[in-house]
Amino acid sequence: MAGKRTDVRPIIKLRSTAGTGYTYVTRKNRRNTPDRLTMRKFDPVARRHVEFREER
Repeated sequence: MAGKRTDVRPIIKLRSTAGTGYTYVTRKNRRNTPDRLTMRKFDPVARRHVEFREER
């Protein structure tokens, strides 16, 4: 049973664009950011900061 919590703030995966397959798991507010999220975060496999994109 999906509650009110998962409606507005779903759990999303952020996948590295460096091609290492590393992911971060976070939540986002669907009302504020309806499009796909991109963030620059540290990829420990590539050992540098790279762009992470939202994956559904």
